Amino acid sequence: MTNQTTLNVKRLSGALGAEISGIDLQGDLSSEQIAQLRQIWLDHGVIFFRDQDLSPDQFLAFAQSFGEIIEYPFVRGLPEHPMIIPVMKLPHETHNFGGVWHTDTAYLPQPPMATMLIGREIPPYGGDTLFACGYAAYEALSDGLKETLSDLKAVNSSAKADVTKTREDRIAESATDIANTTLIAEHPVVRTHPETGRKALFVNFAHTTQFSGWSEEESAPLLNYLYEHQVRPEFTCRFNWAINSMAFWDNRRVLHNPVNDYHGHKRLLHRVTLQGDTPK
Repeated sequence: MTNQTTLNVKRLSGALGAEISGIDLQGDLSSEQIAQLRQIWLDHGVIFFRDQDLSPDQFLAFAQSFGEIIEYPFVRGLPEHPMIIPVMKLPHETHNFGGVWHTDTAYLPQPPMATMLIGREIPPYGGDTLFACGYAAYEALSDGLKETLSDLKAVNSSAKADVTKTREDRIAESATDIANTTLIAEHPVVRTHPETGRKALFVNFAHTTQFSGWSEEESAPLLNYLYEHQVRPEFTCRFNWAINSMAFWDNRRVLHNPVNDYHGHKRLLHRVTLQGDTPK
């Protein structure tokens, strides 16, 4: 078992992201190691590991060290591990799963605290994932806009067309019983992180439809500005996948966008999500 003195943290960008080496996630980790990883995760928003040849059971065990695993509403998990969702694009498909900027399942009353992905089959090129920092996006806003947003809530829906088409292929082969249900939840536009106390911009292009009490037409100009603002290059980092690479991000303050630039090749990741709280 690796001790804390061998843990190496390489920061990936100014806004977020760190790659961690010097630890083997296959074995039992001590409570001290889990606490250390959690603090690094809180500090950087998304952390990455390389060369972690985890079985499905080991992947689940690692995830459970940080929280309660929850099911994805619309696509069934692996037959023998239903809490693990295959995030896959096949060679003949044109849309990649979740291929727009978003936070995961913001249309739930309690969106996930975190998401973990591990690489199983990787295309020969492309298929990177972009991440963006909600803290940095909020902190860069003017005082006037911060005040405008401070009391607003946003409506988030599972039925926005730009994201529904990114899950059509997976639903066609492994839909859940509620796959055709529209899920809607309202959340603060600016949420306060329950562990750090910092504020993050909490709208996203894939799920947010309008501000609560506003029409979609009234909401669109400001929302479109926020969507572009929150993914400015200086707020982002980029991860290049390899087999047995893992990403673990804080869904309460981090957006992500898988790049769809590997047509004709298969890409398969395994995903778990962890139970979150009600945004405040």
